[in-house]
Amino acid sequence: MSDALRRKIAGEVDTSLRRRAEYSSDASNYRVLPVAVVFPRGGEDVARTLEFARGNGLTVTARGAGTSVAGNAVGPGIVVDFSRYMNGIGELDPQRRLARVQPGVVLAELQRKAGVHGLRFGPDPSTQNRCTLGGMIGNNACGPHAVAWGRTSDNVRELRVLDGTGAERTLAGDLSEIPGLPEFTRSSLAVIRTELGRFDRQASGYGLEHLLPERGSAVAKSFVGTEGTCGLLLEATVDLVPLPRATVLTVLGYPDIATAADDVAAVMACDPIAVEGIDARLVDIVRVHRGATSGVPQLPRGSGWLFVESAGDTPAEAYAAAEKLCRSVDALDSRIVTDPGVAAALWRIRAEGAGLAGRTPAGHPAWPGWEDAAVPPEHLGAYLRDFAALTKDHGVDGLLYGHVGDGCIHVRLDLPIANAPQRFRNFIHDAAELVVRYGGSLSGEHGDGRARSELLSLMYSQDALDVFAGYKALFDPDDALNPGVLVAARPIDADLRLVGVRPVGGRGFAFPHDNADIATAVHRCVGIGKCRADTRASGGFMCPSYLATADEKDSTRGRARVLQEVVRGALPWSSDAVAESLDLCLSCKACRSDCPAGVDMATYKSEVLHRRYRHRPRPIDHYALGWLPRWLGVAGRMPRAANALAEIGWLRRIGLRVGGIDPRRDLPRLADRSFRRIWQARGESAGAPEVLLWIDTFTDAFDPEVAQAAVQLMESLGYRVRIPRRRVCCGLTWISTGQLDGARARLRATLAELDEHVRGGGIIVGLEPSCTAVLRVDLPELLPEDPRATATAAAVRTLAEFLAEQPNWRPPARPGQSVVVQPHCHHHAVLGFDEDRRILASMRINVTEVTGCCGLAGNFGMQSGHYDISVAVAENGLLPALRNADGDSILIADGFSCRTQAMQLSGRRGLHLAQFLLGE
Repeated sequence: MSDALRRKIAGEVDTSLRRRAEYSSDASNYRVLPVAVVFPRGGEDVARTLEFARGNGLTVTARGAGTSVAGNAVGPGIVVDFSRYMNGIGELDPQRRLARVQPGVVLAELQRKAGVHGLRFGPDPSTQNRCTLGGMIGNNACGPHAVAWGRTSDNVRELRVLDGTGAERTLAGDLSEIPGLPEFTRSSLAVIRTELGRFDRQASGYGLEHLLPERGSAVAKSFVGTEGTCGLLLEATVDLVPLPRATVLTVLGYPDIATAADDVAAVMACDPIAVEGIDARLVDIVRVHRGATSGVPQLPRGSGWLFVESAGDTPAEAYAAAEKLCRSVDALDSRIVTDPGVAAALWRIRAEGAGLAGRTPAGHPAWPGWEDAAVPPEHLGAYLRDFAALTKDHGVDGLLYGHVGDGCIHVRLDLPIANAPQRFRNFIHDAAELVVRYGGSLSGEHGDGRARSELLSLMYSQDALDVFAGYKALFDPDDALNPGVLVAARPIDADLRLVGVRPVGGRGFAFPHDNADIATAVHRCVGIGKCRADTRASGGFMCPSYLATADEKDSTRGRARVLQEVVRGALPWSSDAVAESLDLCLSCKACRSDCPAGVDMATYKSEVLHRRYRHRPRPIDHYALGWLPRWLGVAGRMPRAANALAEIGWLRRIGLRVGGIDPRRDLPRLADRSFRRIWQARGESAGAPEVLLWIDTFTDAFDPEVAQAAVQLMESLGYRVRIPRRRVCCGLTWISTGQLDGARARLRATLAELDEHVRGGGIIVGLEPSCTAVLRVDLPELLPEDPRATATAAAVRTLAEFLAEQPNWRPPARPGQSVVVQPHCHHHAVLGFDEDRRILASMRINVTEVTGCCGLAGNFGMQSGHYDISVAVAENGLLPALRNADGDSILIADGFSCRTQAMQLSGRRGLHLAQFLLGE
């Protein structure tokens, strides 16, 4: 059947088990394997796909970025991904303040292009840097600024759709566009007027209040929020609103978030454009996740906060509105934030709430399912107190945040989905009854999906449910579109992803934060999809492979979905699907820091390779690159001969191919003398106190001048520098190729060599970020039973961290000097780059900091088959930065891989921070 469909459309059809696993979940608790995934290139492809599905008894589910939290974007038939190709902006008219877009357009892209004209699309959910307009229309998305500019339904003019029969319809304000809709509306007026549209965030069910004549008989607006059950969107014409000329953020502190909600009427009386609530425990999670000093700006006194944005025609007018707000409310304390950087940092706490709330304060996994309830704002404080009592009664916990201004609260709870689904059902049922008692809605913006559709009977009369069914039947009489959602609902406890998943103990890594269970670790991914976003403008590195390919396969989430199939027993560790999924993972570890849920795909990849190849023959590059320190130990005895052989073209090409290395790569030249040989001739320095300089393989063999510069710096501060007496190794290359038994052996030898120094309170300074990161993070996770591992990890410093601890050291001023800085991915993700930034900022130089991976990523860019993607990743950051830099700009890159990539692709030599500080 798939071949038949491929012949019908210009787009792609994928029925592989890997692809079906990637699309089996969205950002919800549900897992439904589709039959196929289709990537249409235009409306004709969508029509032919629907026609094919109907002819073969298959259903169709539309999907954008897959960030649906309620299970709206998974289905058992064909899943149609509009984001890959149908992502164009057909028209943007500043005069009429409208845009015409395809369903796969990412909201941030529309905002960027509209912003040039001083305009924006009003709704802005926290996923705006990856969610699509089609998905927003599907679930009637809102976001913080809905209090000012309304929901998506309030900002839609016209929709071009295919209904469930395959007929194309243009929806606007004419009921007769849908046969039978005028008569249906007239016969349903009583139900619609009495049960629907009671308050702004009543998102559950269909938004049929828009069909009322007093609301303009707006068919297009009624279609918004139908969650793909009534039609497939081909194109949307949406309204744009003017950007405020000036805004200011005010943070109001309260004893708790319920008390903050009690004050919402006073807040709203001041005409804010956004009102968001944050619970203290979520802020605590942010501090843990990002670090106490860099993650959270100063907040006013309290344990619950409102973030309130005020607007004005001038900064003074906006500030005056903020001052009026502070005088009008009953807050404990307040802070008016005028620094845009601080305001952005505060808003990021809210934007990443869904992921950061994925762990309770006790460390238990927390899940959606009841994350989106809304009540009329005047009842919100009382509702929150009763909800707190309900969670206590059921023994569940979670972190609260949300759109307090319009009564919508988000929460993730440690629901017993895996081991007690009946308790899960009981809690959801009781929570639904509670919100209904307050006149609220099961959903305030995420939609009902599989998570809440069954519960609509608690909120609506049978007459209303019949009206919903009648509305869907006019569009989709055969239930071909997204079945089981809203009408004829699937049970809320059917198709739960966690049910049936058993613990799978780690064989390589300890997974200390996941109960020593890789199954728990890979299920950290709840699907919020930040790995699909381009976050480079805000300093993000994740996910370089997805940014290069725009393929879900190459996102952190896509890989996690495949590994979730593995731990549930649906795929073997050795399957081709798993190998394909992990192939383009650069092991950059960016997801470890950038993913709010804390997914660490580099570690998972290493564990998978360990399980797949342990005691079995490996790919040749695992020996050529994974054992690189061994080969360098041999070649280092005769570096000139080794370099000469590497320069013989035909011999180099044959050697690279045999070793599984791309022949387009050059081999880095070995130094004439390794650092260890230089050190042996020089001897240890005198002085006190003592510091140990970790000599990694790459610095030793290729760039000994980096270590020499570091020694000079340390000695200038009065330190006696020593290095490990024996040639020991952190095992990095063994880890990246999944040879974890070999890595542990090398790390045990390292601990033995460093133990005396560490027990004496000594500091270890690393120069190569990837090796330093191994000692800080991988070491205790690979040798959790060895107490020396934790102590050694705590003693490790980067050069910048070491220098920052020296009270009398000041970096040299270089006013006017321009530099391009490429942080190593592991420096960004594991070690932290803040101290490096502070040092460079204090030097009064002009800094261009590259955000994103260089693309070489250790062995990744050297491996056969990875060259093109390695270059594509470099083109997303490093190479454009170097091309745009002044001729006298200096490249600073602590990572040997980063310096190698820059030299091989641009001819630019890079310096380590140590060299730059010495003026080399």
